[in-house]
Amino acid sequence: MSTRPDWRALDKDLARLTQMERVAGYVVRPLFGLGIALAFMTLAGLAAALALGTSPTTVMAATAAVFGAYLALNIGANDVANNMGPAVGARALPMAAALIAAALAEAAGAMLGGSEVVATVSRRLIDPTSISSPDLLIRAMMAAMIASALWVNLATWMGAPVSTTQSIIGAMIGATTAAAGFAAVDWLTFGGIAASWVLSPLFGAALAMGLLALIQRLISRKPDKLAAARQWLPLFLAGMGLTFGTFFLLKLPDTVASVPLQQALPIGLACGLLCFLIARPVIRRRAAQLQDQKGAIKALFRLPLVIAAVLMSFAHGANDVANAVAPLAAIVQVLDRLSTGTHPAEINPFPAILDVPFWVVLVGAFGMAVGVLLFGPRLINMVGNQITKLNPIRAYCVSTSAALTVIIASWLGLPVSSTHVAVGAVMGVGFYREHMAAKARQAGIKPLRPGLPHEDRRRRRLVRRSHVLTILAAWIITVPLSALLSALLFMLLHALAA
Repeated sequence: MSTRPDWRALDKDLARLTQMERVAGYVVRPLFGLGIALAFMTLAGLAAALALGTSPTTVMAATAAVFGAYLALNIGANDVANNMGPAVGARALPMAAALIAAALAEAAGAMLGGSEVVATVSRRLIDPTSISSPDLLIRAMMAAMIASALWVNLATWMGAPVSTTQSIIGAMIGATTAAAGFAAVDWLTFGGIAASWVLSPLFGAALAMGLLALIQRLISRKPDKLAAARQWLPLFLAGMGLTFGTFFLLKLPDTVASVPLQQALPIGLACGLLCFLIARPVIRRRAAQLQDQKGAIKALFRLPLVIAAVLMSFAHGANDVANAVAPLAAIVQVLDRLSTGTHPAEINPFPAILDVPFWVVLVGAFGMAVGVLLFGPRLINMVGNQITKLNPIRAYCVSTSAALTVIIASWLGLPVSSTHVAVGAVMGVGFYREHMAAKARQAGIKPLRPGLPHEDRRRRRLVRRSHVLTILAAWIITVPLSALLSALLFMLLHALAA
């Protein structure tokens, strides 16, 4: 007599196995990213060892490379939100595509535009004669890298987009003060840099608000919006081509080509004209496809938004790779001079131009790219979705204004934070929408329902105040916290070396 199988028991067992797989995946997924990050840091140390050979300073350089890779990972993880957050929040790019595009653009920008890292901040902020001992310099730079990386790592875990520029400068101040006293820091210069951190998000916000108002005037409020978009979008793309073409030429390293502004500007104009000639038929063809669809104008802005986000990632890689590799490059340069027999007193801790080996740039470039891929989604969601609601038009205004602000600051030599600029632009768009909504209610166009409770009225605000306050708090404490942590780490390293 055959027994019938108990399928219900089998279903229960399969359900238990499925649940176990889900739990295992939930536990293992973060460990997978951590494992890749540790493997990359190990490879960075091995790359330093292979590049320097059997020099007596190889172990110290390899250790510095490991911490430099750790810092680059965290810069990529935190700062990717500035570049891709608006595009993801507007649903112009899925998360996976945004991460891959950002990683490639960050690495390309770092390798093509960041190979010659000028220690402008270090020379202006710190008295070169204050740290005459190479050993003190190495410990100070090591402490600055570790402290900055730890703070950015913590901020990323908390979901706060902080400034890596602020973190590095705060860590440099803390380590230098611990090594040589308060007189070693030019506090007037620091005051000017801090002022630029306040002004840059305001400038980014104003530029984003102005661009959004311009688009609404030229396109959104026209009777035939699609015809207006066909006319103006190619011109917007031409302006982007002009700006970024000129910026790319100016950022090229001298080993590739030295292009002054007088030559870069005409070439940039040619890039803008080429972009216009390419964009015009593409926009017309796309507009014809969207003729009878709802939301056609927003759909037309997706391509310019993606282009702006990718170019912003390139510009960020070219500029902010210095945050990752400048301390490492300073350590490697000092160790190299010591290994060749140079007397310690003849070593300038902060030369006008750091001689950056290409492997150091690779550590910064690939570190930022790996950090983007492994740990980027959390902050992308914060900047793209949780501050204010973004559609392709608003996100385009954010990305374009942020990129323009960073480029203008680069030309002026101001060490602004791309995080401050991008988040400021997002807030600017949100507050502009609030202002326009309030005007519409006053005009009786979109009145709130009578008798609406105060709590519900507060929820109708288009900028989430809680997220704004969290971000502002993180900005305020970044410099003192990274400075304190760096000073403590320097004293620990100094005590261990004694």
